[in-house]
Amino acid sequence: MAELLHTVLDATDVRRLAEFYRQFLGLVYRPGDEEPGDDDWLVLTWPDGRRALAFNRVSACEMAPSGWPAPAAVKHMHLDTVVSSVEELDAEHARVLGLGASLRYDRSSDPDEPLRAYADPAGHIFCILVG
Repeated sequence: MAELLHTVLDATDVRRLAEFYRQFLGLVYRPGDEEPGDDDWLVLTWPDGRRALAFNRVSACEMAPSGWPAPAAVKHMHLDTVVSSVEELDAEHARVLGLGASLRYDRSSDPDEPLRAYADPAGHIFCILVG
């Protein structure tokens, strides 16, 4: 069964948003993410090393301001879950489709980080990746 890895927040300025949550929640950068550089993807962990939040760069046109709590308002996050093997990824694929999810993106053949992205029955995005 998949385990929740972290919640991913989309942002146009990944470092700025990561810094906000790092200071707000007392989190630390994953080793290698501490120094500014290629900030397309950053991960914050709890001090004991457990993952907490990740940040994904998106373009400004993908990042309309949220009007929440207005009806039909856009939200800007998705869940990442993790399994330990491609075989488990395939098993979870069949299971979540049976539960009502729909496949949105398939990168299961990627040798470095196989994953699939789905929409839940309400349209919220979540990923299952091998980690």
